[in-house]
Amino acid sequence: MEIVTSKNNVPVRLTDERWSHIESNHPEMRLHRVQVLETIGEPDFVQEGDFGVLLAVRQYQQAPLAGKHVLVAYRELGNTDGFVLTAYVTRRPSVRRRVPWQR
Repeated sequence: MEIVTSKNNVPVRLTDERWSHIESNHPEMRLHRVQVLETIGEPDFVQEGDFGVLLAVRQYQQAPLAGKHVLVAYRELGNTDGFVLTAYVTRRPSVRRRVPWQR
């Protein structure tokens, strides 16, 4: 398990179980665990997802992610705990979601 601090200063856990889920459902992420953690800690912006989920988004310019965004869905449980739900690569994040934090 790894922990990174979100922009709300909340520790967010990436458990082995969640990483296994990400690798199974989004095989393009297999080599990008570091980028998932980096996206939570240093996103370009954070969007509000559904049902209290937050979406950290970061665009990468280096290959193999060149020009793509890593999106990490996570939940914060108060000020002292949070956890990753999933992560994937997208060409364009949603423009309709509210952005409570931006670099």
